[in-house]
Amino acid sequence: MKFSYLFTFLLCLNYGLAQDSPEPFLPEIAGQFPNVRDIAIAPNGNEILFTAQSVMGNLSAIISLKKINGVWQEPQVAGFSGQHFDLEPCFSTDGLKLYFASSRPLNNELKPKDFDIWYVERKNVNEPWSKPKNLGEPVNSINDEFYPSIANNGNLYFTRADNLKNTKDDIYVSIFKNGTYLEPETLPNTVNSDGYEYNAFIAPDESYIIFGAYNRPDGLGSGDLYISKKLKTGWSSAENLGPFVNSEKMDYCPFVKNDTLYFTSKRDNTIVEQEKPLSINSLLAEFNKTANGSSKLFAVPFKIFNQKVD
Repeated sequence: MKFSYLFTFLLCLNYGLAQDSPEPFLPEIAGQFPNVRDIAIAPNGNEILFTAQSVMGNLSAIISLKKINGVWQEPQVAGFSGQHFDLEPCFSTDGLKLYFASSRPLNNELKPKDFDIWYVERKNVNEPWSKPKNLGEPVNSINDEFYPSIANNGNLYFTRADNLKNTKDDIYVSIFKNGTYLEPETLPNTVNSDGYEYNAFIAPDESYIIFGAYNRPDGLGSGDLYISKKLKTGWSSAENLGPFVNSEKMDYCPFVKNDTLYFTSKRDNTIVEQEKPLSINSLLAEFNKTANGSSKLFAVPFKIFNQKVD
């Protein structure tokens, strides 16, 4: 392990992380799909959206879960999804607009384009979503744009790989001013690096940002989740959230609500060497456990405290 146990312990105290393994989230529902990733929970808590994908990840649709009279209904493909490659939903602060990433064409052609950020709207939470609309420039470009996340003031954070600059994935912000999105800017090198940074969740008040980064020197393996706080001097140097969240596999797509950190993980707890031969039922149970290497949703208690870790 590349972290000292003391530093890891202090870091977890600082961010209120439970010192137990993250718990699977929606395992019965997620288990119906080969891969499940990225989650968005509506402001009123009565609607959950997540992405379901094929085994190889080449088919992707946004799934909707709704709570009616206190009971969660069966999952459905969201009314605006199911035809094109859609993923990474994000609710506006009032729950009446939903942003997502998609490679859908701008017209009725079937041929996909690069990934853009799209949105749908509704008049109230009981109304169906509108037809998808492309967010347009300056947020969307000739590059791929992914993983929208909205602050209370409307500022939009997202991932982009700028082919003209020959950069890997970076996190950008487009300031929302006078009803218009301004030209996106990259976050500073306390967040971004020469490597891959992606899938950023911005706190509603912009006090912190949690994002994925790939194969950093202090990483636990593959992609890890990092956090940066917004100080008076700017964004703080990003800190790895440690082994109570991250695993040796890919951990990504963070979302925080009600002091809970939700995220996607490809962690694999498959028991390879068995004490005795498995029956068909026990073999299938081992194959189909949540932490089996496919993308699944996890949750862990999480709360930002004011302590400073030196």
